[in-house]
Amino acid sequence: MRLRHIPGAEEKIAKSPYVIQDPSSEKGHWKERFGNDFPIEAEIGMGKGKFIMELARMHPDRNYVGIERYPSVLLRGLEKREQIECSNIWFLCMDAKLLPEVFEKGELTTLYLNFSDPWPKDRHAKRRLTSPEFMKIYRQVLADGGTVEFKTDNQELFRYSLESIPAAGWEILSYTFDLHHSPLALGNVMTEYEAKFAGEGKAICKLVCR
Repeated sequence: MRLRHIPGAEEKIAKSPYVIQDPSSEKGHWKERFGNDFPIEAEIGMGKGKFIMELARMHPDRNYVGIERYPSVLLRGLEKREQIECSNIWFLCMDAKLLPEVFEKGELTTLYLNFSDPWPKDRHAKRRLTSPEFMKIYRQVLADGGTVEFKTDNQELFRYSLESIPAAGWEILSYTFDLHHSPLALGNVMTEYEAKFAGEGKAICKLVCR
């Protein structure tokens, strides 16, 4: 998700009680941060936060971390966060490349990638969040048997991911090119983009890998 820069976004994020300002200090201490031993799941590129905040509301027995690198986008999510009562979610403003600096191996059980930038040019393939480079990063923070769930409307990116993920040593557990007409739709929580694209009649692709 991309928005024009909102003046003062960085300052507002720095003052937000919902954003962890020094993420690296939490490494190895996330259970203390949440105050329980529940599983911790994270979304990379949370956008306005509809998806992960809905998950947090639905599953009080799990903990959630929303990660967004763009301050102007995260700010929109914080506006929504102020309207809900929820104690099992925190936000980070950072690049996904820094995950190993913020989480120990095994601290996360699930990572969600929703409608990531497709980076269509071949020379930018390493920037795709399902590239072997990023899959290596996820392996450093996920528990053994941990999963990545990926949704997109971009079929070229999805086909690339179906090849790049196994090439990185991961097992694809399930996938579909038409999520909303497949068994994977059971319990599906839609993102802002997903609701928009589905309303336009576009098929949504999804895969789950470990």
